[in-house]
Amino acid sequence: MSNTVKGVIARAKGEPVEVVDIIVPDPGPGEARVTVQACGVCHTDLHYREGGINDEFPFLLGHEAAAVVESVGDDVTNVAPGDFVVLNWRAVCGECRACRKGDVRNCFNTHNATQKMTLADGTELSPALGIGAFAEQTLVAAGQCTKVPESRPEAVGLLGCGVMAGFGAAVNTGGVTRNDSIAVFGCGGVGDAAIAGAALVGAHTIIAVDLDDTKLEWAKGFGATHTVNAGEGDPVEAIRDLTDGNGVDIVVEAVGHPEVLKQAFYARDLAGTVVQVGVPTPDMGLPDIPMIDFFGRGGALKPSWYGDCLPERDFPMLVSLYQQGRFDLDGFVSEVIGIDDVEEAFHKMERGEVLRSVVSMREGA
Repeated sequence: MSNTVKGVIARAKGEPVEVVDIIVPDPGPGEARVTVQACGVCHTDLHYREGGINDEFPFLLGHEAAAVVESVGDDVTNVAPGDFVVLNWRAVCGECRACRKGDVRNCFNTHNATQKMTLADGTELSPALGIGAFAEQTLVAAGQCTKVPESRPEAVGLLGCGVMAGFGAAVNTGGVTRNDSIAVFGCGGVGDAAIAGAALVGAHTIIAVDLDDTKLEWAKGFGATHTVNAGEGDPVEAIRDLTDGNGVDIVVEAVGHPEVLKQAFYARDLAGTVVQVGVPTPDMGLPDIPMIDFFGRGGALKPSWYGDCLPERDFPMLVSLYQQGRFDLDGFVSEVIGIDDVEEAFHKMERGEVLRSVVSMREGA
């Protein structure tokens, strides 16, 4: 039997979000219905509301979530009712050409639920990143449920997107390791997760770059050894000054802007690596960099999809590190809010007042 629950939708481009009744069907084969416990307010959700992803309105927003499995459909073996899970938006298919080569983190045919959730009048909803977790319950592909040790959902749910993307950009894509130097452009949730990841693995120089002094202070709390305000001078020269004139081994671009990518390109040492994890808008092009510089500086330029993670491997590991006190997921949670507060949380995010607002569905959280 389908369930009627409250959820947050974006009905049209640029309009304030609404809390409405949504219909969540019983799970079919390969699907799971989950009771959401907490969901982070990610910039991607704002992109959906603004029409920056696609125009398949209305959207059921939210995707960065922890939940408990309520029920499962036929042929589901990876989770069972009662399991505590973090939702992921890249459930690998196991069948595409990437999966057949064993490169499952680059699966080209990730799974979402087949059935549609709807409004009360039958209008089909498009769930953000195939999840739609600003809701009391949601329907996902069972492979989007990653079982982890039970923990504070407001914290561990952030692994579902921003924290995993940033941590993975530094550690998985960039390959930062002990004694490396790294600079991170953009110190929001994703950038600070890259900084935290670099600190965890033993990078010796971790340079945070942003235009906002408040964000730079936050970055210190996650392990930045130096900070650079890019509005007060050339950040490339500042990074070179901090690295004996050489630049850093790895640069993470967590902004998604051509000019910042150009700065990141020149802020690395010879044969260094640039990782772009910031999401650009569709109208942006690559920066104007002479081909001789591209060739002559060597190294690598890499986009990072979801931090090149494997949820079944990385989520439990990071929850374990959190429980050991070695990875501060609580530090990313600026405030815990209710389901009615998402629109205001978007405004706070735009003003740079929060690292992450987290919607909690738990009473007394």
